[in-house]
Amino acid sequence: MRSLSTAVLLIAAGSASVFSQVVPSASPPDQKTAQSQPAAPGQGGPSSADSQTGVTHAVAQPAYLTPIGGYQGVLAETIDGSTVAAQAVDEKFNPASSVKLATTLVALQTLGPDHRFITGVWAAGTIDKATGTVTGDLVVTGRDPSLHYEHAVMISRQLNELGIRTVTGNIIVAPNFTMNFDWSAKHSGEMFRETMDAAKRSGTATRAWLDERTLLGDKTSLSSVPSVVVNGEVQVGTAPPGAVPLLAHKSSRLVDVLKALLCYSNNFMAEQIGAGLGGPEAVSGLLTRQLSLNPDELSLSSTSGVGINRVTPRAMMKILRALRDELTKQKLSLSDILPVAGVDPGTLEDRYTDPQERGSVIAKTGTLVQTDGGASSLVGQMKTKSGRVVLFVIMNQRGNVIRFRRNQDTIVTAIQNSLGGPAAFDYQPVKLALRLANSDYEAAKARGEVEPKN
Repeated sequence: MRSLSTAVLLIAAGSASVFSQVVPSASPPDQKTAQSQPAAPGQGGPSSADSQTGVTHAVAQPAYLTPIGGYQGVLAETIDGSTVAAQAVDEKFNPASSVKLATTLVALQTLGPDHRFITGVWAAGTIDKATGTVTGDLVVTGRDPSLHYEHAVMISRQLNELGIRTVTGNIIVAPNFTMNFDWSAKHSGEMFRETMDAAKRSGTATRAWLDERTLLGDKTSLSSVPSVVVNGEVQVGTAPPGAVPLLAHKSSRLVDVLKALLCYSNNFMAEQIGAGLGGPEAVSGLLTRQLSLNPDELSLSSTSGVGINRVTPRAMMKILRALRDELTKQKLSLSDILPVAGVDPGTLEDRYTDPQERGSVIAKTGTLVQTDGGASSLVGQMKTKSGRVVLFVIMNQRGNVIRFRRNQDTIVTAIQNSLGGPAAFDYQPVKLALRLANSDYEAAKARGEVEPKN
């Protein structure tokens, strides 16, 4: 059992000064043995002995590395790899939703930023274009994790352009078909059928369609009311022999889907994308080999961060750096996929909102209210007035997640202030077309795993 973890602080302000310290920590987060919490500086905290006099002196701790209730791991580095702060970097923590960074990295490497998910629509029967009728069934295939109300309306518009307005039979959806972040293929199919029919379309669906088309400036689509009436029921199955392809609806680019997913920390989308990559074991296995991690540095049970996952701050830093490198290869940056604090909607919308701080942090949050006694993380990059960009990983476990989040903000602000203060990244805000703000909230709330904004 390790009772001490080494913390190192480097402060750059014209010239760099370096000093090291020992910060006591409880046993590693995976161990449930009760330990006393570290004392505050000057109250029985860490000490050092003068080599010449033998007199023991208290070792000053930088405020942002002072342990709070629970466990804490911190690793902050400059782009060139110089350590700014380190604490418990090799101990394993539950990273919560920052796991999505691992899933995102593998998705970009495997699929590419311009990948689009395809939803195929087939006709199993005869088509009478004179009457706009499919005498038979409509078959829908695909596993687009971002398929939402507005996309179902667009599909009905595309069918209208093909002269199709009525289906006499059923809608047959593939077993892995989903819509509106709903795991049930049957329920997703029912929402799809109702949304295609203008007479049954909900007000929420209509608003989603109108908002998206307005945002995209698609006046042509707004000039009509798309509608396809399906007289039959919804069935889950495969396309019958002889089914004829009608159209292939494409999602937004993967990079745009990821921006919405990560801004709102959408668990459903992360799990669906992860499933397409082979699941959590495939993602962790690939990254362990690729980043030369020790087998116990990264262990995933989900690709969204829900549940019991484990990663060390050092391994998470390697993932963050690899993600930046992958984006750079594609002429992209972290702001193209992650929320910019105080600017973008979602989990960082209400953090770092002071005019001096706004836009100076780009990061992925992680919050599990109940799992592992409460887990919270913040992983990303910050910019400072000295011109430096600092990459950081902050993980907390076994305590109050609201306090953890405030402590994370304090750490980031202290590091920025030590380097001249915060400075905003060069970023033009984007409006997200996908309606994700509360898509996973109720389900997460029922599990006790919500990602609060404050």
